Amino acid sequence: MRDLQAITATLTTMLGTPVTDAQGRLRGRVKDLAVGTGADAGKIAGLVLKTRKGSELVPATGLRPTPSGTLELREEAEMQTLRGGEDYIFLRQDLLDRQIIDVHGRKVVRVNDVDLQWFKQNGLEDLRVREVEVGLRGAVRRLLQGALPAAALDAMTKKIPARVIPWEFVDMIEVDPARRVKLKIEHERLAQLHPSDIADILEDLAPAEREAILTTLDEEVAAEALEEVEPKLQKSMVESLASEVAAGIVEEMDPSAAADLLAELPESRSEAILEEMNPEERQEVEELLVFREDSAAGRMTTEYVAVPKTAEVADAVRALRDFDGDIETITEIYLVDEKGVLHGVVPLARLVLAKPETRLDVLTEARFISCPADAHEQQVAELFDKYNLRALPVLNEAGKLVGVVEADHVIAFLREGR
Repeated sequence: MRDLQAITATLTTMLGTPVTDAQGRLRGRVKDLAVGTGADAGKIAGLVLKTRKGSELVPATGLRPTPSGTLELREEAEMQTLRGGEDYIFLRQDLLDRQIIDVHGRKVVRVNDVDLQWFKQNGLEDLRVREVEVGLRGAVRRLLQGALPAAALDAMTKKIPARVIPWEFVDMIEVDPARRVKLKIEHERLAQLHPSDIADILEDLAPAEREAILTTLDEEVAAEALEEVEPKLQKSMVESLASEVAAGIVEEMDPSAAADLLAELPESRSEAILEEMNPEERQEVEELLVFREDSAAGRMTTEYVAVPKTAEVADAVRALRDFDGDIETITEIYLVDEKGVLHGVVPLARLVLAKPETRLDVLTEARFISCPADAHEQQVAELFDKYNLRALPVLNEAGKLVGVVEADHVIAFLREGR
């Protein structure tokens, strides 16, 4: 027999393979392959045979590959009847044609075939999974299986470039009675992707898979990704979550994005999520829910940095350090009086270059642009375009600063209007 290290196979070519005993009598045909989990992940626990008794499992070490391409059952091999509920991953049932996440390609792909390899263990032949095929080669092999001799099919498909994912990156994700498969990303690896990439992945998955991925992410990462999801799908995803789970994610969202999302939900569902939120975050979102969505107030965030108009640079730096929101969104510091009325805007760049004892009012823009809370979003967009703004403070009738519209908010509603 050839060196076992050189003997490879695929799930497609093994399915339907005859299994005979030492006397050449047919004992069954390969119906599926069972893969172990945990410490045995990647190792073929056994081959599922279709026999006269039904579905029976035989250990891979109980078989030997023959030169003719069949499998021979060892005399000492024990076969057990499958009754369901076994803790295995069945390659044909659970993996083939399933969608999995390719974290390196930042996309969802479909499993077309599985590559296998024979190896020696304790003097017996054993079988393990090498990699998952997600490209054209596996698809063509399955399409032409049975239409061409095995040797010819193997020679032809080897000319097609392989697109594979190593088995060590594949793991089960249990979401409901039906099994689903994803890459074993380890949540911190998924979290390292850009929120837009995670959003693209979520949009390509089935509903149960989206929920499973979303709920395993850190709430802050899940919130950032959810903000990037298309609004209708965003609504659907949140509606599928338990209220307390949804609340944990919504709390981490930008308040304006959270208010927009909750405004799209049925009132009873929105109220249930609000009730589960922390009082401070709930109040911020509820204040925004009273505004029209197409107004400046409906598009603004209440997460900004404001300091007294008499403050110095050192005070602003402390305020930035104490800021609980997304610090990367801050481009300006706002100077307000004891009533919250806006008196000045200081670009962050000027703050960085100034001495700690410098009064902020000497660093303010000569003329700052603001808008009333009820300004239409189109007016807001025109102000950003005309004055090349980074952010736009929103004022109530008394001139009090109530929020800030950021550039990415404008981009978001302009995209929605396309």
